[in-house]
Amino acid sequence: MARCTLRRPSGYTNLPVRFCRLYIPSLCSSETMVHIVIVFLSVIMSSPSLLVLYGSQMGTAQDTAHRIVRQAQRRRMQVKVLPLDSYSVANLISETLVVFVCSTTGQGDPPDNMKNFWRFLFRKSLPAGSLGRLDCAVLGLGDSSYPKFNFVAKKLHKRLLQLGASVLLPVGLADDQHDLGSDAVIDPWLASLWEKVFALYPSLAEVIPLKEDEPLPPTYTFHFLDDVKEEIDDRLRIPMDQTVPSQSHPFPARVVFNKRVTELSHFQDVRHIEFDITGSNIEFAAGDVVVMRPCNSPEDVELFCQLLRLDPETLFTLRATDNTAVPARLPQPCTVRQLVESFLDIAAVPRRSFFELLSTFATNELERDKLAEFSSAAGQDELHSYCNRPRRTALEVLADFPHTTAELKADYLFDLFPEIQPRSFSIASSLQAYPNRLQILVAVVQYKTKLYKPRRGLCSTWLASLDPAQGEVYVPLWVKKGGLKFPKEKSTPVIMVGPGTGVAPFRSALQERIAEGKTANVLFFGCRSEIKDFYFKSEWEEMTKAGHLVLFTAFSRDQEDKVYVQHHVRENAELLWDLIAKKSACFYIAGNAKEMPASVCDALKEVFQQEGSVTAEEAEQMLVAMERTGQFQSETWS
Repeated sequence: MARCTLRRPSGYTNLPVRFCRLYIPSLCSSETMVHIVIVFLSVIMSSPSLLVLYGSQMGTAQDTAHRIVRQAQRRRMQVKVLPLDSYSVANLISETLVVFVCSTTGQGDPPDNMKNFWRFLFRKSLPAGSLGRLDCAVLGLGDSSYPKFNFVAKKLHKRLLQLGASVLLPVGLADDQHDLGSDAVIDPWLASLWEKVFALYPSLAEVIPLKEDEPLPPTYTFHFLDDVKEEIDDRLRIPMDQTVPSQSHPFPARVVFNKRVTELSHFQDVRHIEFDITGSNIEFAAGDVVVMRPCNSPEDVELFCQLLRLDPETLFTLRATDNTAVPARLPQPCTVRQLVESFLDIAAVPRRSFFELLSTFATNELERDKLAEFSSAAGQDELHSYCNRPRRTALEVLADFPHTTAELKADYLFDLFPEIQPRSFSIASSLQAYPNRLQILVAVVQYKTKLYKPRRGLCSTWLASLDPAQGEVYVPLWVKKGGLKFPKEKSTPVIMVGPGTGVAPFRSALQERIAEGKTANVLFFGCRSEIKDFYFKSEWEEMTKAGHLVLFTAFSRDQEDKVYVQHHVRENAELLWDLIAKKSACFYIAGNAKEMPASVCDALKEVFQQEGSVTAEEAEQMLVAMERTGQFQSETWS
């Protein structure tokens, strides 16, 4: 090998010096070969390849990742986007430019589609400088009402630095609680990202980007079929070799009963639903969750097809325009009705990206101007007033922009509408008490905004509509491990605080523990009224009479002064201190993530101070230590 040291020649000012030192065989030392090599490297450096990897639980991080992809495509960059667990993480050592977008779930946990990546990245065996050639950035999407706000993004950012990666800018910490939503952080963060990328690859600044009103190529193309075939519902078909149901192969569980458990005069409809899982091979323990995907209502499906002038019975096949895989759970061929009913999330509040794409089809001047405003950074307050605050759905937006909707092409449906995301529910029963059965407790979401039509939760409304008395009804579902883990030791007491539907996992735990002879159980339950929404009252009374449960109830509206579960926690300080300090009891909280969890934690710290004679700071440290060891656990949702 003969060494040939090259200077960066004039005309190649964007070529970094580090790429101008080459080892070239002596037979390739001619001026022509040197020129070819320089031109080749210049092309490579002027067309950087960007990889966008995301971890997303409910689709928000996925949407943001695709937004970054679209911005890169408009800058004519080579770009690829993948969920983190679909990417071969061992290849990360050879990547040069990566943007990570990730949300945080549960109590600081990574989303389901990045858990394998997470485990690999935190292996102690990974060398400290293994990502030394990587330039990257991390954007987190979170909710500051949760105690571990954007924990995954913060930890990922720190780990990438430990492994030698060069981080282009500080970790972005988007907050859903901000008045303008996550975009209040995402917009300036993305502007800074592109500045850093332009500095790294100056040639990009010279590229003339695509116009914002010019549609990018669709991800898929529709091929409509002329002949109508018998529709086959593949959602209820399971391969013969399927052993354990999963997201890709859910089990069609028959609905056994669907009962309202709140009084008819009560403002909220809460459902106790049971599924038959005979033959499914599903097993679960207390604290686990069941997962399912809801369907859009028949009325919404019909309206959508009318607005887009689509025949719901028309069959089509999908073809990807690049290397993107066709969605596996969508049958091929598929009817338009199946697509809209079970795949496209038309009932969700649309994100800014929805308006950005919709604006590219606008031909009506008034509609085009309004969509352009909603798509701009300056128009985000207007967008929130129009869409987010009243919780206007994507379907309602289409109806508000009829001229633009009429111009929509079917090929762009998958780019415009996200996939319906799975919903998780705490399992409210145990297999010991109900073999081959699985039960849940669901509050049907319904509320008023300035819009005439009440807002309804997609999944809870769909579940409430399933009536087994009208014929057999099946729900495709699967089970996954939950965040709550209960002690195996028979002597370890448990203290559970579960107001409202937060009591669901504790019903499962109590049934399971009592069946195993574990009778040291304390439950704090709260609701509005003993008469209207005291869930599973007779069951708690039976357990109490049998000596298997100590029950404290808080009915907030049954007296003039409101009483909540945290009040009873304070009142029973001596009992709780004895169980926790002397008998190593585990303490659990489940329920709404607003004020309740923090109020219960404050009450528990007061118990420590009062009975343990410790300072406020020491009480805080005690709670942190309990959380670290699993003696304190919580599962909350907004």
